[in-house]
Amino acid sequence: MLAREGASHSLWINPETGVVEAVPRHTEIANLLARKICRNLGVPEIG
Repeated sequence: MLAREGASHSLWINPETGVVEAVPRHTEIANLLARKICRNLGVPEIG
């Protein structure tokens, strides 16, 4: 669930756990960073 928009990041919340993660708003995000964000939020990784 999107919590709020910042200047260059969006804050996403996992409503089940309450974990908040900053996600950069770039055209591309490195695979390593994408995996870290998924792991921190507790969502399955794609690919």
